[in-house]
Amino acid sequence: MISSNKLKSMDFYRKIPRDLTEASISGAGLSIIASLSMIFLFGMELNNYLAVSTSTSVIVDKSSDGDFLRIDFNMSFPALSCEFASVDVSDVLGTNRVNITKTVRRFSIDRDLKPTGSEVHEGPVTQAIKHGDDTGDDSVEGSLMLKENSFDSFARQYPILVVNFYAPWCYWSNRLKPSWEKAATIVRERYDPELDGRILLGKVDCTEETDLCRRHHVQGYPSIRIFRKGSDLKDDHGHHDHESYYGDRDTDSLVKTMENLIAPIPVESQKRPLEIKADNSTEEHKRPAPRTAGCRIEGYVRVKKVPGSLVISARSGAHSFDTSQMNMSHIISHLSFGMKIATKVMNDVKRLAPHVGSSHDRLNGEKFINHHDIGANVTIEHYLQVVKTEVMSSQNHKILEEYEYTAHSSLVQSVYIPVAKFHFEYSPMQVLIAENPKSFSHFLTNICAIIGGVFTVAGILDSILYHTVKLMKKFFEMCDEVRRHCTGPFPAEKKKRKIFTLGILEVHSCKYIDLNATGLMESNSMVESIVTCITRDISQSRKKIRLLNRNFFRISSAGALLLGSPVMFTCSS
Repeated sequence: MISSNKLKSMDFYRKIPRDLTEASISGAGLSIIASLSMIFLFGMELNNYLAVSTSTSVIVDKSSDGDFLRIDFNMSFPALSCEFASVDVSDVLGTNRVNITKTVRRFSIDRDLKPTGSEVHEGPVTQAIKHGDDTGDDSVEGSLMLKENSFDSFARQYPILVVNFYAPWCYWSNRLKPSWEKAATIVRERYDPELDGRILLGKVDCTEETDLCRRHHVQGYPSIRIFRKGSDLKDDHGHHDHESYYGDRDTDSLVKTMENLIAPIPVESQKRPLEIKADNSTEEHKRPAPRTAGCRIEGYVRVKKVPGSLVISARSGAHSFDTSQMNMSHIISHLSFGMKIATKVMNDVKRLAPHVGSSHDRLNGEKFINHHDIGANVTIEHYLQVVKTEVMSSQNHKILEEYEYTAHSSLVQSVYIPVAKFHFEYSPMQVLIAENPKSFSHFLTNICAIIGGVFTVAGILDSILYHTVKLMKKFFEMCDEVRRHCTGPFPAEKKKRKIFTLGILEVHSCKYIDLNATGLMESNSMVESIVTCITRDISQSRKKIRLLNRNFFRISSAGALLLGSPVMFTCSS
């Protein structure tokens, strides 16, 4: 069994009896400073341990080949009708999707960008529309030419007013014209406007009646609108409900449509239509006409992670557009790539990386307005470069996956139909932000280093200060002793008294001091040195000064004593 004495011999921290220790004011001051330093450094180390640190690296994108990228958008087009608004997607691999409607919603908006009704479910006309082969006689005018000053009166007079808004330069308007005039003639013969009074077919030349066409938000030609008589009250501004016709344009189809429109209306009733459903074959070709010229388009599309384009334009398979009058100005309420990120998740991630998410929706709130100051046929293009960012936790779990992008926009003139085009290019690199794990043992090691380091440094400083003070006290005591032995009246032989101070030998009765033996002098015992003094009356006298010193000292040419330690001087005749 190990004895207690042997066990005590292994003690690294042997104790010193309290009565052998000495306290000092300087030690107390250093102890207080050391304690405050330890507390401050401990707080800094604890704050560093609790703070979250991350490392950022750029690596090759790990997405698989079949991954798709989601694009969310919400844009308002003040001058694009929902009647023809189309969302298209294409890419460099040959993908070309036209008029996407499954994941896209459209709402008619007013000048203040506020919705004016429910969602517009029907998209642009993409299917082929049947046209008649009639050549017709240009001199035969079956429909009535309407002007802006007469349009409202005819709309209030007839329960059904069907108007063809056309443009003479339009290919589709010219194809419709023979069938339209022939159908108008047949309807006029069967349902005389003067005698029957239930229906009237008219036409409007939009190149001459531009204000009238603009008032009814006509953007594509030809546009066949069906006006139903509403209120004739002046306070209601003669409001009339109207629809757009998108059915076949041959003579038989047009005549059949007109007959179905007037079927529910008795001849004797011209003031209010009856609530009777018409033929379903006609109803499916009618849609509510746009009440405003603007459209808000929102939704999302899925694209491959290759360079491509998202295009919003006016599109129709049976209408022409006056490109000089089209304006693709738009306001972007939201545009982002990838899945939508909850606000709470984004706030939590910003605790790790404050800069994350700053470019997730860079174009939000941006306005791109064409004021026609650069001309017509203006296409607004945006060039977007997309970079994927992943945020990983300290346990290597994915916290967030988001896509940020840069954007550069321009307005360019084109010979084609103006569009709003978003070119996107996906980067093959991705940014990886990882939370750095912190070891508790490392934290404890730093705390021990702080305590031990401060304690050791404070001990060194205390030792230096203590010995310096002690040495100074001893020196001043020796100087007092020299002064006490070397001052006072000399004998009658007029021996001169000398006073010596630290570093410089002063002689009251001498102006200069010189030493016979200049240089380094070693004195382990009593050494006599002759000092020649020049008195005030220029008389010379030699005095013996006994120097006691156990170390080296040097006398400079100026007469200064450069001492290694205090020197004891005694005087003799």
